Amino acid sequence: MAEDLLVLVDGSSYFYRAFHALPPLSTSRGEPTGAIHGFIAMLRRLLKDYTPNYLAVVFDAKGKTFRDEMYPAYKAHRPPMPEELRVQLEPLRAVVRAMGVPMLVIEGVEADDVIGTLAIQAAEAGLRTLIATGDKDFAQVVSGAVTLVNTMDNSVMDAQGVERKFGVPPALIVDYLSLIGDKVDNVPGVPKVGPKTAVAWLKQYRGLDNLLAHAGDIKGTLGDNLRASMQQLALSKKLVTIACAVPLDATPRDLKPGPQDNETLKALFTQLEFKTWLNDLLEEAPRPDPPVEAAGYETILDRGQLDRWIERLRHAELIAFDTETTSLDYMQAGLVGVSFSLKAGEAAYVPVAQARPQS
Repeated sequence: MAEDLLVLVDGSSYFYRAFHALPPLSTSRGEPTGAIHGFIAMLRRLLKDYTPNYLAVVFDAKGKTFRDEMYPAYKAHRPPMPEELRVQLEPLRAVVRAMGVPMLVIEGVEADDVIGTLAIQAAEAGLRTLIATGDKDFAQVVSGAVTLVNTMDNSVMDAQGVERKFGVPPALIVDYLSLIGDKVDNVPGVPKVGPKTAVAWLKQYRGLDNLLAHAGDIKGTLGDNLRASMQQLALSKKLVTIACAVPLDATPRDLKPGPQDNETLKALFTQLEFKTWLNDLLEEAPRPDPPVEAAGYETILDRGQLDRWIERLRHAELIAFDTETTSLDYMQAGLVGVSFSLKAGEAAYVPVAQARPQS
């Protein structure tokens, strides 16, 4: 087990991605289950590949966040969650809970902010963090202690990987995202400024603040657009910045996986018709011990039998001893008999309370 590793799963992002990227799946009753199956398959693979000592799945909470209050148009154009996806959310969360995986849903912020906060806290506590996500925004929190993994293609991204992919290091990702904007989240960027221009500017001026200080030096239409966007860029930067100081009740070291509730998982996998995983659980269930032949059992009714057993008991390295009584209350119980055994399938019982034939 990786004792210094915290794995944080971007639950909401993966839930949507599993729904849109994987083939549809449903039960014999027509209930959709594809997003649940894809998500749990990803989570099981993470647990197998990394065996983290600390782990959490983080979902977005219902309702608005501080970004909506800051900019009402934030994500405003997004359609509501499809009904066939919405009905899979609670069963998914039930499976995650039954697996013993800590789950966080914090109101007023996004899952990104909770994950970012935990990643920073983990680094301060001497833990490494692996964030399972496909969201480019998380590139801004990558460091020597924080890496990203995209389980859809199994790629891992460290600080060097961020620079190879985006052209700028993690420290400039917020500036980069502010300049190009984000159509998915409805975050405005500088008109006609794409990744290549943003990277060129940030490399030349080493950051957005210095770029804006020299905005008058930028010629042509792009320069005009940059100068016209200066006030809006301050807002865009706030919108794309992951808040890494969210008040949380749990610390990274509190996020230890708990015991798996196999009975609940069996019920859920039966309902969801995940037969392979259900069979895995059934095969893991403890099997009853095979019956032991009673041929080696005897009741001691004469002195000769008793002497032979006493001699064997004296030379035995290990014995099992038990009493038969008239009650479970030791203050009231009367002795009925005693029994002892040297090995499985061989034991003797000595009746004490009953009348016995004389030897």
